[in-house]
Amino acid sequence: MLVLLGFILVFHVATAALLFIATIDNAWWKTELASTDIWQTCLYNNSECDDKPVEAYGDCIKAVQAAMCLSVIFCCISFIVFVVQLFRLQKGQRFFIAGSLQLLSSVCVMVAASIYTNQEAEFHETLIPGNYGYSYILAWIAFAFTLISGVMYIVLRKRK
Repeated sequence: MLVLLGFILVFHVATAALLFIATIDNAWWKTELASTDIWQTCLYNNSECDDKPVEAYGDCIKAVQAAMCLSVIFCCISFIVFVVQLFRLQKGQRFFIAGSLQLLSSVCVMVAASIYTNQEAEFHETLIPGNYGYSYILAWIAFAFTLISGVMYIVLRKRK
């Protein structure tokens, strides 16, 4: 049981790290001359980055920003709740609160990545042709990890 709990804790920390990287790093969309994320667009000029805010993209990018921030917050709160429940729950009870928060985090990541995917042409009309960057891919991987983690928490029962 101790090994299982250790695996779950490491899995949750790895998921939180993926969410942080996907939210913060400047690699949601990459071209040869620019890279962009949900916060700024970096136009490369002689190996220097000229920042351009993404507010020009409208309300859709604000929804992506809010959903990604909420997913990080829910993931961190879920971790804290899991650790508290680990010491507070009676034998045989399930980790419903931690699992529910993790599933909320999963939904937020899915919403953010889905909106970004749907509005990609509008966001990058001046940067096309390009490709999705690794932060975008990490966001989808984090979605899968938070979903799996949330289900694990709900199924997991506290045993001695």
